[in-house]
Amino acid sequence: MISATRYFWIFGLLLSSVISILIMVSQGLQPRLLSDPFLQLPTENSVRVVWFTEFSGSQHQVNYGSNLQQNAIASTSQLTRTREDQNSWVGVQTQNNRIYTQPIPRPIWRHEATITDLTPGQRVPYQVHSTTDNGIKISSQVFSLASLPQPGTALKILLTSDHQLKPMTAANLQKVAETVDIDAVFMAGDLVNIPDRASEWFDDNRGGAFFPCLQGRAHYQLETNGVTTTYKGGALIQNFPLFPAIGNHEMMGAFSETDSLNNQFNNSYPQFAAQQLYQQNAATINPNNDPEIQQQWLRDHSFNSDTYNQIFTLPNPHHNYYAITFGDIRLVVLSATNVWRVYRLDSHARGRYRERDADFERPENWGYGQHLFEPISAGSQQYIWLKQELNSPEFQQAKYKIVMFHHPPHTLGDNIVPAYTEPVQIKDVDNNGNIIMIRYEYPKSSDYLIRDVMPLLEAAGVQLVYYGHSHLWNRFLGPTGINFLESSNVGNSYGAAWGNNRRFVPPAFTEVYTPFGDPNGLQPIIPNLSPVSDRDGAPQPYIASNDITVFSILDTGTATVSSYLFNTEQPNSQVIKFDEFPLLTHNS
Repeated sequence: MISATRYFWIFGLLLSSVISILIMVSQGLQPRLLSDPFLQLPTENSVRVVWFTEFSGSQHQVNYGSNLQQNAIASTSQLTRTREDQNSWVGVQTQNNRIYTQPIPRPIWRHEATITDLTPGQRVPYQVHSTTDNGIKISSQVFSLASLPQPGTALKILLTSDHQLKPMTAANLQKVAETVDIDAVFMAGDLVNIPDRASEWFDDNRGGAFFPCLQGRAHYQLETNGVTTTYKGGALIQNFPLFPAIGNHEMMGAFSETDSLNNQFNNSYPQFAAQQLYQQNAATINPNNDPEIQQQWLRDHSFNSDTYNQIFTLPNPHHNYYAITFGDIRLVVLSATNVWRVYRLDSHARGRYRERDADFERPENWGYGQHLFEPISAGSQQYIWLKQELNSPEFQQAKYKIVMFHHPPHTLGDNIVPAYTEPVQIKDVDNNGNIIMIRYEYPKSSDYLIRDVMPLLEAAGVQLVYYGHSHLWNRFLGPTGINFLESSNVGNSYGAAWGNNRRFVPPAFTEVYTPFGDPNGLQPIIPNLSPVSDRDGAPQPYIASNDITVFSILDTGTATVSSYLFNTEQPNSQVIKFDEFPLLTHNS
């Protein structure tokens, strides 16, 4: 007997074939690579080249060298969770539910070749090729690659985050390419919105998908003041490596064959809750006690980062945290992110502070507040790894010690509230023992980033902590000299808790959760070159705008971090450097 799940995948694959044909029709019936190649995991004498197709095909390879005469064969794997649904904007579906009425698998193949025997400091041309199932050879343009830069090499690194197909992202990356010759991209999470929705990575028909924006193939039309400007993004990662950190938008929630991908993304549950539910129903779910069935069930009923992990090649293959030396930089990337829940307090809110009234007696529907995706508190596996990394020769001998993660330790944004800790569930009951409220508190004294992680970074001499999540630009200077930078006003903004702008916190907790400013006590720094002013002409210590887009560049040659803005309301205007600060080295 074929299971219902099997029927779902068989039907989905058949429909996906039809959809692929419709997508090809909309693009002129020409087979194509689904993405340009991009670079991953450089070493002293090698680098990985990755690209994607919608066919399994054959003869996937990279030609490289002075005359493209050298050859590297790619390994191929299929992404296991990529789908489209009623909210996908792909092919001829330009409104919800036009073609897809429920999630449908979208088969996508990933190809990766390792280019070896490279000479440090020498760039090499390369080109990728794939042959379709019908024997048609498809080739990319010629790009260039290199192994790890040598110590002492002056590098310019793009610091970016929170692209999420937002309106200004393509404009932002186009201006990066026009302004600075970069050597790598450090990205502090939230690459897309729904990680299992394939079109958000590759070909959303509104023109702002992740890979097109970073590869100069976007086609995003931005209308301002009645004028429409088309932005293409920047051809960046075909030639220079991308180093991502995981954000909350790379984490997919509980799997469903019928529920929309948006709802699946939002239906994320902590692993202990999934484990409890499994134990209650193990005899039905897994009568033979198969460990593989158990693990798959738990992943399908909690959360996973499968698509993110299958797309990227990370230095630490079994974890979403890693460290790598890139020139004079030791980059430490942490997994520090939690699920985003609504801040509302009404009876229908399954939010960060409460459960819905209708779910009080239905624990299978609880959201468990803003639970964390990976432990980072003292004694956790990640914390122990971090201590070891900070004591390693690679870190201690590095000229520039940079730490990157998604969740902000210091910000004027909304998303820092409440504290970064596991929610404490509190059940209020009446005299008869009936639940009348399930609420969550987050003890500020237990904020893992401030209480546990920051003392390690301060003692280790970290010069820059870079992060995202709140969709704005602001920076801070810690008492021990650490620079804190959030440069996530890339594609849109949700505002800053400054002046008369108050972030929402429950009325009973305004002193704990801090309606204004940085909840962790630092004062934001006003940009020192060309700050944006408020309506009264006073310089603002932040940029939170849906017209002005911002990017930042770490320059190891000058030991500075510079931030630039571009006003999309004035498409013909110049990019402006509005802030710059020095990074003190261990020799300073």
